[in-house]
Amino acid sequence: MKINIILNDKTLTATLNNSPASREFAALLPLTLQLKDYAREEKISDLPSRLTTEGSPEGATAKKGDITLYAPWGNLAIFYKAHSYVTGLIKLGQLDEPDALPVHPDAYSARFELLRE
Repeated sequence: MKINIILNDKTLTATLNNSPASREFAALLPLTLQLKDYAREEKISDLPSRLTTEGSPEGATAKKGDITLYAPWGNLAIFYKAHSYVTGLIKLGQLDEPDALPVHPDAYSARFELLRE
């Protein structure tokens, strides 16, 4: 599944995997979220509802550009730096251009839209 992430001055594309959590995330779209910086490694946002963890591994290692769910908090996290294995981290997809996510300490709005194929 392909999605657009629309920021003020640019549009990013990403590919979601076919996991149950990714399908639930896609069903929420279109969705506007406020992305805020966390740990100088990722942009995070609360989701309007919890996503399933059914069939997901217990955790994951994050690469730059990974779109993930942090199950213990129920939030979306998009990594702009790699991170070691984290229990409860579920990969939903990947930015098509991992370096495209704006990296600065301020929060910003992002609109997530499903691309019809």
